[in-house]
Amino acid sequence: MNLSMRVSRTAACIAVVALMGGCAQMNGMSTGGKTAVGAGTGAVVGAGLGALIGNTGASALIGAGIGAVAGGIVGYNWAGVKNDVQKSGASNLGIDVTEQPDGTLKVNIPSNVSFDTGRYTLKPALLPVLDSVARALVQHPELRAKSIGYTDSTGSAATNQTLSVNRAQSVISYLGQQGVGAGRMSAEGRGASNPVGDNNTVAGRALNRRVELYLYAVKQ
Repeated sequence: MNLSMRVSRTAACIAVVALMGGCAQMNGMSTGGKTAVGAGTGAVVGAGLGALIGNTGASALIGAGIGAVAGGIVGYNWAGVKNDVQKSGASNLGIDVTEQPDGTLKVNIPSNVSFDTGRYTLKPALLPVLDSVARALVQHPELRAKSIGYTDSTGSAATNQTLSVNRAQSVISYLGQQGVGAGRMSAEGRGASNPVGDNNTVAGRALNRRVELYLYAVKQ
């Protein structure tokens, strides 16, 4: 058996063991705020899944993004937060709010409601949605947020990187103005990487110009 196969099997074993441990801890627990999974379980599961999937595209976030930032991400009951964000008008604006395999809540903010082309000033239509996110963060001190900005492939790599950072930071700055502590948030720009649409089409480029806002819970 070569080295790559041994690594893959090891990663698979880690993921299975971690998932079994998480399930064992969750059985019999109440469905209140946290669904007590062990302090390190989320990070271990994230690392295992990242290795299995290959850490490419969106899956890279599972293995090396939020899990690493959280340093002990825990399971969470997102029902209340999701409902509040969706009621703020997210669905009408095309903003998807989805729970991720690593236990985070992803708020995908498309370009049509976030920023004008080449700019990083927030559009007014987006503010009620961000208000609801800020409200959740203020009310639940165990929650954290990470904002990740993306661009399409037009323009230079340097320009796209700077623009993606500024867009991600604009979201974080607004949340901070609503009372969320700076130490509970982070921003990152990834330029034109991880496209979700075809950069050869107008519609595809529009999909790629986005901010992905991730909420996650850490053990208190």
